Order: sequence, then structure tokens, then C-alpha cells
Amino acid sequence: MKLLWFSNTPANADEYLNRELSETGGWLKSIDKAFQDKVDLHIAFYHDQNIGSFRYCNSQYYPILKYKNLFGQAKKRALNEVIGNEHLHIYLNLIAKIKPDIIHIHGTENPFGCIINQTDIPVIVSIQGNITVYLHKYYSGIESKYLKLKNTHISDIKTLVLPHSFKKSRNKFIKMQRREEKNLKHCRYIIGRTSWDRRISRVLAPERSYFHNDEILRDNFYHAKWLPRSHKKIILHTTNSNNFYKGFETLCLALYELNKLGVDCEWRVPGINDNDLIVKVVKKKINNKFPQKNLKLLGCLTERNLIEKLLEADIYVMPSHIENSPNNLCEAMILGMPCIATFAGGTGSLLKDGHEGILIQDGDPWVMTGAVLELKEDYNRAILLGENARMRALNRHDKDRIVNELNDIYKKILKRI
Repeated sequence: MKLLWFSNTPANADEYLNRELSETGGWLKSIDKAFQDKVDLHIAFYHDQNIGSFRYCNSQYYPILKYKNLFGQAKKRALNEVIGNEHLHIYLNLIAKIKPDIIHIHGTENPFGCIINQTDIPVIVSIQGNITVYLHKYYSGIESKYLKLKNTHISDIKTLVLPHSFKKSRNKFIKMQRREEKNLKHCRYIIGRTSWDRRISRVLAPERSYFHNDEILRDNFYHAKWLPRSHKKIILHTTNSNNFYKGFETLCLALYELNKLGVDCEWRVPGINDNDLIVKVVKKKINNKFPQKNLKLLGCLTERNLIEKLLEADIYVMPSHIENSPNNLCEAMILGMPCIATFAGGTGSLLKDGHEGILIQDGDPWVMTGAVLELKEDYNRAILLGENARMRALNRHDKDRIVNELNDIYKKILKRI
């Protein structure tokens, strides 16, 4: 079977293109490795350099140049432009050259969906997140008046010339949502993982047949296991990002309440650093309730360093206002950590409340604080929840089962044509 994947990332090819990134990767990198020995696998992705196709391990990779020059890149950035159909001829030329049996697009948020209805070869789309719903939930935690704040910290030349604001990010989301809605409208085959993406795809892609297929996590998470430690100070961990709707403000308000109660704690947040715009926005929004102590923003960590920090923590907390199947929560679960997560999007399909962790209302810092205290005061129960979460995650993210099920999905679709 010959497959052509269109991907947001280089997958396993990042080891070839930039070897110092070999620890970062992601779930697509993992499934690339697991799948390439079973099929004839070809992967197309956007890249910032004009290089030809290449073979690495057992996959063939096709970098697509996103911008022809620096002017084009600056223009796209300044005007918040997104790629529409202008690269359709590139995608179709690749399809004609490779002649795949199946085309698989990983993500609804990218421009590759314009090939739907442009080829007789079956096109499958995997749902990662969904821009339509994310845009709808954009202001769930922070009001629109904070969109115009800009990052004045000069970290690089791009920030100096084109300062970042969440208004720009949201305007880009609006354009991506229109593209996503248009591309999904006639999509015939959808792969998802949660009740949330199954239900929304029924509306956004009314002609679709839906298939369930879980994700493979990053390799090192399968080989590590969380063990309870006797900390005097409780360590909380949240892997987050410089993003408007990921609930950073709820986390900060919950920590403010913990500090006010005199709880000896430390809340670590990889993925955000002190100079990120979300920190400036949240400080502006909650003012004197921004925690003055016990908040540790760790910035970008390698996979191994991230695991090390997770294993040092006592409780994992996911505060997002919207998610599908967040890998950060899945990674904490497979380690066996006690988890608290917002009941947002697809998280209810990942974690059973009261059995594998605690699910809470998004945007509620008081219930988040109460959940932390609940696990702190009954830590034996917290440990049991973590053990149950690990069992659930080990089954859900079993590599062989996921690869075999995806292969079966391809075969079922080929039988239909």
C-alpha cells in the first residue's frame, strides 16, 4: 500500500533536517516511525528552505517551500494571511508523481484540505483540534479588550519589526476557520479520537464516514513511570503555551487562592516564560491577584527534561478552555500522575471523573483550588487515580494496536472505492 501524508510538521524528518531537535518531535513523529516499515510511506510538509525531496529511514519526504522570499514571509506575517488554494497545483503535482492509494491529511487547520474533491484518490482527514470551535471559545477566559496588548520584549528581529499581539492571532484564526469550514464541507473520511470530534465532525463534515484511531505518544513517555514522593511542598505541574484560551489565567487565580490559604506549594509551567505575551495579558487582567510567589515559568523544555519535571511533581493540572485530546494530559496519564483537567472538548473521553482523575469546569479557579486540596488531603486516593489513569493510557496509546487499526482503516476505505 502506498500512502501520501500531508502533515503540519516534518514528522520523523526533523532528525534529518535539524538533528538537535531529535528529542522534540511529537505524536506524528512516533507514528511515522511505527508505520514506515509496514507501507510505502510518503510525507509532504511545509519547510522554510527550498530543498528537494529526500529519503530518511524508510519514508520519503517532500518539503514544500512556504514563502518564496523574505518579503513574502513578512507580508504574510504583517497581513495575517493564510495559504488558501494557491498551492493546490503543488499538492496535485505531488499526487500525480507519487500515485498513492490513499491520501491522509493530518489536521483540519492546514491548507492541504483544498485537495478534497480535486482528486479521485480517497482523502482522509485526521482531526487534531478544530479551529471553528476554538475560535468560538477564544474569549472563554480572557476578554477581547486584552487582544491589542503587544509583546514589547525584544527577543528577536521579528518581534522588533512585527510585535506579536493576540489580535493578530485571532484574525489569523478567523481566516483559518473559513478555510477549514470550506474544506471539511465535502470531506468523506474523518479519523478522530473523542466523542467531541465525532460529534462536531458530524455537523462540519455532514458527508463523512467516521473512524476512531488513537494517537501514539512520544517514545520516552512509555518508558517512564511516576512514583509518589514525600514532598513537604506540593508541586503542581501544567504544560501550557503562549496562547489566549489555554487557561493560564485560571491557573494563576487558583495559585493566588492557594497562596492566600497558606498552602506550601510550587506551580511549574513549562511552555511559557516570563517574557511571553500571555503573562503580560494575565497580569493586566487579574492585576494584584497575579501570584507573587510559587509560580515557576520554565519555558521550552526538551522531551527528557519535561519528563524529569513531571516525575518530580505531585499533581498534574490541565486548565484549558477547549481541547480535543491534549497530548500533555495523555502524557501525564501514561506516567501515572494524579490528574486534574477541565471538562473541555474531548477530555471527557480521555479521563473518567472520580476514577482516573478529577474533571472540573473550565474557567473556575475555586473548583481548581478545591480539587488540588482534595488530592493533597487524600493522597492515597490521588495515587490510586494516577494508577488507574496509567492503565487507561497504556491501553489507549498502545503502539501496535494503533498502527494495526490505522492500517485496517486504510484497507476498509480502499474496499469502498
